[in-house]
Amino acid sequence: MNGPTKEIPSWRASGSLFENCNCTGICPGHIHFSNDCSHERCIGYWAIQIDSGFLGDTDLSGVQCVVAFDSPQRMIDGKWTEAIIVDREVSEEQLIALEAILTGSVGGPWEVLDRFVAKRLPTKQLPIKIVREQNIEKLKVGNIMESVVTPLPGTHNNVPVTIENMFNQIHGSSQIVAQGETKYSDGTITIDTSGTHALISRFNWEMVDK
Repeated sequence: MNGPTKEIPSWRASGSLFENCNCTGICPGHIHFSNDCSHERCIGYWAIQIDSGFLGDTDLSGVQCVVAFDSPQRMIDGKWTEAIIVDREVSEEQLIALEAILTGSVGGPWEVLDRFVAKRLPTKQLPIKIVREQNIEKLKVGNIMESVVTPLPGTHNNVPVTIENMFNQIHGSSQIVAQGETKYSDGTITIDTSGTHALISRFNWEMVDK
């Protein structure tokens, strides 16, 4: 006899998202996980700024976090290693809520990505600083990470190149094409990039009872 089904609380999060990995050009795995990435391993991160959001009674507005990953060349093959880093300033309730969202345990887009994760490192809490300067995203995480993501200029230099109507589990459908430079090491995952694939977008995630 099956036990009672655990009720999943409603949640919603919207904000900005940027990424950098070691692929040259636009990451083939970003277009679809079945594509071969540029190297034997696709290694990178997603940086997340939640402008407004909640999980149940927990307010997530203003929260920042980073998800670092190391995956095989064909991301659909699974066997990813993943690490979640949450800003040191968040409360215990916010930390629990973020882990629930980013591990997919409360449904939504991250539940799909979690299917590919074979090894999940312990969540870290470190100071996270995201600074935006004229569309350039600058990220610093404690003493383990520094990254700069710079949009590619289009025909008009003040308007970056964009991808429109692109389906992606966590990115919005309009994405700014960029290049990234990142130094990161947590003892398991190491990111060392310069002039490689990067994207910037807005996101809207939710799992809300209607």
